[in-house]
Amino acid sequence: MTTAANPLKSLLNFGQSVWLDYIRRDMLNNGELAKLIKEDGLRGMTSNPSIFEKAIGESTDYDRTIGLLLSQKLAPISLYEKLAIEDVQHAADIFKDVYSQTKGRDGYVSLEVSPHLAFDTKKTIAEAQRLWKEVNRPNIMIKVPGTPEGIPAFEELTAQGININVTLLFSKTVYEKVARAYIKGLERFAASGGDVSKVASVASFFISRIDSLIDKKIDEQLKTTNASQKDGLAALLGQAAIANARLTYQLYKQIIKESNWQSLAKKGAMTQRLLWGSTSTKNPQYSDIYYVEELIGPDTVNTIPVATYNAFRDHGRAANTLETNLEKSQTILADLEKFGISLEDACEQLVSEGVKLFADAFDKLLTGLEQKSTSLVGKQ
Repeated sequence: MTTAANPLKSLLNFGQSVWLDYIRRDMLNNGELAKLIKEDGLRGMTSNPSIFEKAIGESTDYDRTIGLLLSQKLAPISLYEKLAIEDVQHAADIFKDVYSQTKGRDGYVSLEVSPHLAFDTKKTIAEAQRLWKEVNRPNIMIKVPGTPEGIPAFEELTAQGININVTLLFSKTVYEKVARAYIKGLERFAASGGDVSKVASVASFFISRIDSLIDKKIDEQLKTTNASQKDGLAALLGQAAIANARLTYQLYKQIIKESNWQSLAKKGAMTQRLLWGSTSTKNPQYSDIYYVEELIGPDTVNTIPVATYNAFRDHGRAANTLETNLEKSQTILADLEKFGISLEDACEQLVSEGVKLFADAFDKLLTGLEQKSTSLVGKQ
């Protein structure tokens, strides 16, 4: 009897790398991460303040280390960084073979700069430089937000040869600015004598949050829209995010055909892949693997939250879906505009909300660390 192919592993056949949008100390220590790499073909890992807030705040995994650090009387931010850096270093070491086998294409672990710096270019650069040096692993990426202030920081960091994961991207227009900044950064790095083949980057393009917001706007309009337009408007529910991602991927393909990119490619530069983030399904009326199945294609990454990751392993189907229905995708976005729903405005709103969500999680994490430290002092 033949064993059915693992759907997660099958994604590699279509040129897509699977990363896990999760990190927690126990999975690094108990062999779980190594098992996922071996059995599922896992190629990388991403973290953010929300993930660390849950990992540290909702478990006892970190209590022993926190207890050992109490005598240093560290501020909560310093304590968090020590814990996060230890996890990222450990995970990067576990992914070292993936990094070597893929010649630096995969095997990365991401660590984010403080979300409170999202609108400060200079401080973002300084913090990214510091974290890069402190983690001190070739297969890490520092996460920088794709805000108007974050993009020039990303270009400067790329020009210094630092691997960057540009996060919180929603708009095709903003993505293009990021892609151009990557090219400029690599050109500057090459001009200074740097080896561009050693620099890696991804553009984290968020998916399901777009549908959550656009669907809400559609639902509001359906309450007042006349009967003749209701079917057309309702047909747009759950369609915007996939359409937006597919058209952005077409832009990626155009950019890497251009002469300035081709010149860098001849020097060994790696493309900045689109990474699909926020791929869990928020609406229970949609498939639990909707945002994985519909965005499978070459030279992409999908960083998948644990529940969605397990669901796709269980009942996912791998097929080259990313370049299907492109004309329909254009029609969907045009129809949204006809109904007065601006995708660009929605994307701007989502960036602001995303920064706030991460900042709130970061603050909750630091408060939780302070409380946990106080509690552990009482037990000593």
